[in-house]
Amino acid sequence: MKMKKLLKSRKALSPVVAAIILIAVTVAVSIAVAAWMGSLTIGYMETSELTITDVDFTIGDAIDGRIFVYVTNSGTSKFTVKNMRVNGEISSTWSYQDSDTVEPGDSEIFTITQAVAAGSKYAVSLYDMDGTLVGAYTATA
Repeated sequence: MKMKKLLKSRKALSPVVAAIILIAVTVAVSIAVAAWMGSLTIGYMETSELTITDVDFTIGDAIDGRIFVYVTNSGTSKFTVKNMRVNGEISSTWSYQDSDTVEPGDSEIFTITQAVAAGSKYAVSLYDMDGTLVGAYTATA
């Protein structure tokens, strides 16, 4: 009689071990799939984030006046400036120190040539290739 009881308990042990193994395998596969999906989506999560860190002025008329816009790309992808606006109007005469494309972690100085009057406020805005506003800064000359 004791032998039958021992055999019965051995049979009960097998389904418990099988369930634990099945759960462990499921968890391991889930972790592997999550890691694989995470590595696939990292490339799609690039951000272009251009920050205007400072604006400086040279007082003057439309030929001598300058607005210097200091920017830093704090995103993870390169950023190309399409246009700049001053007080809501597109500036047609702007240039850059090195390039209109700012690499991640790099800085650039953009120069807008226009009339600048002392004591006047200037709102400078930067737009990307899609026409999306990415940075704005207001300062007084």
